[in-house]
Amino acid sequence: MAASHCFTPFVFVLLLVGCSGRPLYPLPSKVANAYRQPLQTSRPYNIAHRGSNGEIPEETAAAYMRAIEEGTDFIETDILSSKDGVLICFHDVTLDDTTDIAQHKEFADRKRTYDVQGVNTTGFFTVDFTLQELKTLRVKQRYAFRDQQYNGKFPIITFEEFISIALDAPRVVGIYPEIKNPVLINQHVKWSDGKRFEDKFVETLKKYGYKGSYMSKDWLKKPAFIQSFAPTSLVYVSNLTDLPKIFLIDDISIPTQDTNQSYWEITSDSYLSYIKDYVVGIGPWKDTIVPVVNNYLQTPTDLVSRAHAHNLQVHPYTYRNENSFLHFDFHEDPYQEYEYWFKEIGVDGLFTDFTGSLHKYQEWTSFNQSDNNNASKLLHQIALLVSSYTKA
Repeated sequence: MAASHCFTPFVFVLLLVGCSGRPLYPLPSKVANAYRQPLQTSRPYNIAHRGSNGEIPEETAAAYMRAIEEGTDFIETDILSSKDGVLICFHDVTLDDTTDIAQHKEFADRKRTYDVQGVNTTGFFTVDFTLQELKTLRVKQRYAFRDQQYNGKFPIITFEEFISIALDAPRVVGIYPEIKNPVLINQHVKWSDGKRFEDKFVETLKKYGYKGSYMSKDWLKKPAFIQSFAPTSLVYVSNLTDLPKIFLIDDISIPTQDTNQSYWEITSDSYLSYIKDYVVGIGPWKDTIVPVVNNYLQTPTDLVSRAHAHNLQVHPYTYRNENSFLHFDFHEDPYQEYEYWFKEIGVDGLFTDFTGSLHKYQEWTSFNQSDNNNASKLLHQIALLVSSYTKA
C-alpha cells in the first residue's frame, strides 16, 4: 500500500501558516471524498504515537499530517482540557517540556503545584490557561537529539482540529485518542452543564460521526480506539459509546491512577477476564512484556498469550528508531525490533514515533496469499504460452 503523494503539499502549507492560531481546517470537515481507500485490517496496526513525532514536534498538525503521508493506520493523541473546557491534544499535564511557555513572561505567575497521581508536580498546567492563551504558545521537540528545525512553528491543536486532519486524509485513517489524566482534569475543570471530562470526550467523537463496535460497518468508515490508563474512565465511557477501547498498562512499579491497583493485579487472568467486558485490548509498556536487564532482552512474559486467550488485542508502546531506545539485541536496527515483536511476540499493533520506518518494514515483509495465488496463475499462463510457442 503506497502512501499518497497528494497529501505532501499540505505539510508545506502548514509550515507557512503554523504561526496562526486559527484552525487549519474548517470544522467539521468539508473535504469531499466520494471514495477513499479503506483502512487495512490484514496486518498489525501502525499507530502514529503523537504523530510522526520522531521527525516533527509531537501532537502538532504537521506531525499528524506527516504520519498520514508516511502510511500510518491510526494517528494517536492525548486529550487534556484547557481552563475553559476546550479539549486539546497535548501529552503532559504541564506545558514546560514541549512548549515555549518559559518565553512568555506574561504567564510567569501561572506556575502551580498540584498532586498528579500522588506526586507533587510543579509547572505551568494546561488547566490554568484558556484555549486562546494556549494558542499563543508554540510547540517544540521533546528530545534534544531530534530535529530542532520545527521548534516554535506550530501551535497546540484542539481535539476537533485533530479529528478533521483524519477526516480530511486522502484515505481512511483511524484515530486513537487517550482520555488523559481524567482524575486531574475532573478536579480542576468544571463544565457549566455539570458533565465530566469523559462526557465531553465522547460527545466530541459523536459529533463527528465516530460510532460502532470493532470491525462494524460504522467503525470501518471512521475507525477509532479509545484508550486510557484509568479503568474507571473506560468502564464509564462504555455506557456512552460502543467504540472499541484499549486499557493502557504502565510500568510494573506504577499503580493505576484512579483505582490504585498494582501492575500484577491488572494483568492477572481474573482482571483480564473482568476488563474484557469493557475493552477489546490492552496497551502495555513494551518492557513489561519482555523484561530488560542492562539493555538486553530477557525471557518474555506470558502476558501476550494470556491476553489473546481472553480475546484481547495487544498494542504495546513505544517504538523509537534511535539507538538510545533500541535494546542491544537489535544491533541498532529498528527493523530487527519490528521483526521480533511481530514474528516472535505476536502483537496486534505498535505505537511508534517513526511511522515511516514501520510502514516500510510492513510493506517489504507483508505476504498476501491472494497475491501469491495471482502470481502462480500468471506463471502458469506464461508456461502455457511458452509451451504453445515450443510446439509451434
